[in-house]
Amino acid sequence: MFIHDTLLHRLKRGCETMAYPKGPAPALPERHGGTLQVDAAKCPDGCSACVSPCPTQAITRDLGNPVILDLGRCVFCAACVEACPEQAITQTGDHRMAVRRRDDLVLGEAGLEQIRLATALDAKLRRLFGRSLRLRQVSAGGCNACEADTNVLGTIGWDLSRFGIQFVASPRHADGLLITGPVTKGMELALQKTYDAVPGPKIVIAVGACAISGGPFVGHPQVHNGAAALVPVDLYIPGCPPHPLTILDGLLRLLKRLGNEDRQ
Repeated sequence: MFIHDTLLHRLKRGCETMAYPKGPAPALPERHGGTLQVDAAKCPDGCSACVSPCPTQAITRDLGNPVILDLGRCVFCAACVEACPEQAITQTGDHRMAVRRRDDLVLGEAGLEQIRLATALDAKLRRLFGRSLRLRQVSAGGCNACEADTNVLGTIGWDLSRFGIQFVASPRHADGLLITGPVTKGMELALQKTYDAVPGPKIVIAVGACAISGGPFVGHPQVHNGAAALVPVDLYIPGCPPHPLTILDGLLRLLKRLGNEDRQ
């Protein structure tokens, strides 16, 4: 009787896995705001109102130069958006933020006002990982916010495994690492050994401001200011923490699993 009631209840609930990416992406919560963009033409000469409120020094401006916004260091608190008198920095509501090169997260430099979104792995690596990607998640001193949003992808609503992407317990069974946290001194050896244990070829994904740049802990003597200080990184997914949709978008871009209409 219990089994019958359980099955009947499941049938009534229907499929609860979201349609994305075959359907529209779910809307971000209003408080999230999405990625930022910079309109350098709106920045008045001599204005640096957005620089001092930034808690991670993600914004810099030299005299006579445009504002530089490093989304790899940004914690998306929107203090700069509120401080800018000309609305030169705005929230876009766009969940797409993942990039392949660290420099592509630095807006305002060399005229870059929006993120250059991640391109896919080369054809050889896609043949290896495109249908079955196993990742070992390493929390290298994180606060568990990025880890929690990564775990959300395994729930029924997101069902990461439908794309052939799964997290595994052993690095020897993995195709790569997904790293969160600023890589503390205490995690240095553990991360290096985990990376060495993954058979090649392998990929590394840095998730969150801490894993990209050190986040709020940047410059502290007990952190390495991100994963790239120890291992080569193939994909950067910014945020503090990144929304699960941002993480999923980055993974699917890496594997070329998104439709042409969503590629940039």
